[in-house]
Amino acid sequence: MPDTTDQRPYHHGNLRMEFLDAAERSLRAHGVDQLSVRDLARDIGVSHAAFRRHFADRRALLDALAESGFVRLGAELRAAVDAIDGEDDLSARLHAFASAYVRFATENAALTGLMNSSKHRPGATAVAEAAAAAFGQIGDLIEEGQARGELEEGDPEDVGLIIYATVLGITSMLNSGMIEPERLEHLVDTAVTQFLRGARPTEPR
Repeated sequence: MPDTTDQRPYHHGNLRMEFLDAAERSLRAHGVDQLSVRDLARDIGVSHAAFRRHFADRRALLDALAESGFVRLGAELRAAVDAIDGEDDLSARLHAFASAYVRFATENAALTGLMNSSKHRPGATAVAEAAAAAFGQIGDLIEEGQARGELEEGDPEDVGLIIYATVLGITSMLNSGMIEPERLEHLVDTAVTQFLRGARPTEPR
């Protein structure tokens, strides 16, 4: 019996998105090392040639998955911050930002690992740009706080990196089993509170 897989229309629905969805499911279940393009194509019901019409190779698929992850993360961060009433409430907005990040990073641990490992890879320009757009929001919040005199002066990107590094460390410890999930909310709240306390402008003597 002839193989009819190659005879199917390769663009049934949004095949590119189907590959990304299947890749994320595989990543979540088996990790990045076990992700197989041929297995994904078989699970979707298309040929390996159909995959090549949308991605140059496995690395291109992983980069596209990392990029889409940062786009999703950026949207969730923006929605969390925008949901806060009052643009002048820096504390609430930073807490919302941090909570949204750790929620995404703990619910999508494998994807977050891929995102973080991909954004600095030479040639992964689209991934780096998506990451910068997502995390650039923390710099915007810092800059607003500095303009209102609530935070010390300094490079907003460098200042924002401090709080990002802190919540990244907390989520990494949770994802690796070093801390219990029930401690997460309190730790994030403490991290942001202490950051704000330490970043206040020094009172003149």
